[in-house]
Order: sequence, then structure tokens, then C-alpha cells
Amino acid sequence: MPSQFKHSSQSQVTISELMLPSHSNFGGKIHGGYILSLMDQIAFACASKHSENYCVTASVGSVDFLNPIEIGELVTLKASINYTGRTSMVVGIRVDSENIQTGEQKHCNSSYFTMVAKDRQAQSTVEVPGLVLRTPTDVRRFLECIRRKQQKENVHHNLREKNFEMDTEYLEELKGHNMQVQLNTNA
Repeated sequence: MPSQFKHSSQSQVTISELMLPSHSNFGGKIHGGYILSLMDQIAFACASKHSENYCVTASVGSVDFLNPIEIGELVTLKASINYTGRTSMVVGIRVDSENIQTGEQKHCNSSYFTMVAKDRQAQSTVEVPGLVLRTPTDVRRFLECIRRKQQKENVHHNLREKNFEMDTEYLEELKGHNMQVQLNTNA
């Protein structure tokens, strides 16, 4: 049985990988999909280490590619548990790259992966250890996860189909965006 509570330092994971031409896209930069794959791998490792169980990706927060990664750069991904629910964890991931010849470093992106712990047969969810918050940074990260979760729930709740009426309030909000409204009033 896993420990009842753990500090994020007990499950932090760091990986570094040299970016090869085979990782590049048609523009000569490292393919974003390849970086996302590495992010998913490190999220899995971090969540599995914390929960002491097999884990699956439930959702991925926004991923903003801040700086391109060049062939030949060393990419370092750092992951830690920022939040724990009953069966889920939010893994914060930071991606940096380094030109190994000049030493120049860039922050390339950060994201949050929600991972769910599963039993040995990967059928049922299992409870995960809680998180010990020791520093103001630990508290801030945990609270940020709570707020992101609440914002996501509020957006989904406010725009659910059953609550959504096509009135002028929503149509006004659409003005100025690159779209056309062609409602089928017979539906």
C-alpha cells in the first residue's frame, strides 16, 4: 500500500535528451509532437513514482510553445506533482533547451498533465497518496491547480448545451471573431 502523504521531491523526475535531425519537422525545428511525447512520458514516470501504480493521462493543460528547439540542442524536462486528488494527480512539467556549444538556455514550454492511478490490471482507479506542502511554492502550485480546475468546471457548466440558449448575449460575444453564424432553426 502506498504511503499516505508524500512531498513532491519524492517523485520528481528530470530527463535530458539531445535533439537529433530525426526529431525535426519540415521547418528544421524540433517537432512539437515529439516534445509532447516526451512530456507524456515524464508525466507518466512522475505520477507512477508518486502513486506507486500504473498511471494514464486524463488530460493535458494548454501547451504554449514559447521558443523553438533546434537540432543539436539538449532538452531537459522536469516534472513534479503539484496537486493530488483522490485518484488523480496534476504533474507540472517544464521544458528547457540548451545550446551545448554556447551554453545559451531557453524556456520552451510548461504544461500540466492530469494523470490517474490505475490498479495492476489497468481497469479501476486507485487512491493516491496526498501531497505534503512544505514551502510557499508548494502551496502556490497546489492552489493554482485548484483554481484551474474550478475555472475549467465553470466554463463547462456555463456553456453546457442544456443551459445554452441562443440569445443576443451570446451572439454579441461572437462579434469581431473570424466566423459566421448560420444557425439551422429547424434543428
